[in-house]
Amino acid sequence: MMSSSRIIFITLFLLVLTTTKRAEAARTFLVFGDSLVDSGNNNYLPTTARADSPPYGIDYPTHTPTGRFSNGFNLPDLISKHIGSEPTLPYLSPQLTGQKLLIGANFASAGIGILNDTGFQFVGILRMFQQFALFEQYQSRLSAEVGAAQAKSVVNGALMLMTLGGNDFVNNYFLTPVSARSRQFTVPQYCRYLISEYRKILLRLYELGGRRVLVTGTGPLGCVPAQLATRSRNGECVAELQEAAQIFNPLLVEMTRDINSQVGSEVFVAVNAFQMNMNFITDPQRFGFVTSKIACCGQGRFNGIGLCTAASNLCPNRDTYAFWDPYHPSQRALGFIVQDIFSGTSDIMTPMNLSTIMAIDSNIPY
Repeated sequence: MMSSSRIIFITLFLLVLTTTKRAEAARTFLVFGDSLVDSGNNNYLPTTARADSPPYGIDYPTHTPTGRFSNGFNLPDLISKHIGSEPTLPYLSPQLTGQKLLIGANFASAGIGILNDTGFQFVGILRMFQQFALFEQYQSRLSAEVGAAQAKSVVNGALMLMTLGGNDFVNNYFLTPVSARSRQFTVPQYCRYLISEYRKILLRLYELGGRRVLVTGTGPLGCVPAQLATRSRNGECVAELQEAAQIFNPLLVEMTRDINSQVGSEVFVAVNAFQMNMNFITDPQRFGFVTSKIACCGQGRFNGIGLCTAASNLCPNRDTYAFWDPYHPSQRALGFIVQDIFSGTSDIMTPMNLSTIMAIDSNIPY
């Protein structure tokens, strides 16, 4: 028989363990950006950039479209799962009320870019200044719920994700053979201009309370099925888009380092999405995919033409395709990216991965 004092000790230990797990799970998660991270805000907006009809969501628990540009969960959902939290709701969702504000919010909107002229063809989308205006509104609502001091603490202690840049290339500079931006800038000049504008966005997020922000670089833009379908001769990645991404991404890492030095803290963490995607694009079989060139849902060459709709070709097993639609990775492919975000070395997570961030931040009182 155990003594009563030992039983009390074990009970207290389990209570502390449970409380610690709950505290870790309670970290607020705030998401900004484009279609790679939009969880359904565009469902509520007057735009064609939407994923609210089948077969989107075919592998989501409800098997229905949610507004995510995925066959199931998207990148923020999988990060939420890894940090032990519920998926964040779209900020425009009427369900985001009361204590749910403490879980966080997703402000992302498909079609947007760093620049306000990116995605003009999608009309009523939430550009970054609008996402930040909604973030300020979120903070006011959170203050009303938990008090101003606690709201500030929640925001400062939140994990944030910022995903921008891809649309500035595919839905702006390279949208047409000769675009307004391509007449204005060479590709290297354009990349430097994007970085200068992105810097302003990240500094504004810092002003608004962001203290731990994952900033994803652009993926391998020339390897997505949409580009293979329209610009590739034999299925090889499109050189000019690949080169643009490879100019942009190192500049992004340099810029985040510079801001961190300026603010005196490792606030911004650069995520090498290019390399994370290239791992399974260059060797799909090693990751259990039958193809990294053909989208699961689409039509035409590489299923890369047009939109994913109920009339599109649809693969029977989404887990064997690296790309779900002409632009977006499948849920399973995103799982490999999240593994890298959590455990990647400093060449793909600069200056540190998310496991390290979570360990360090568990000891920081906000």
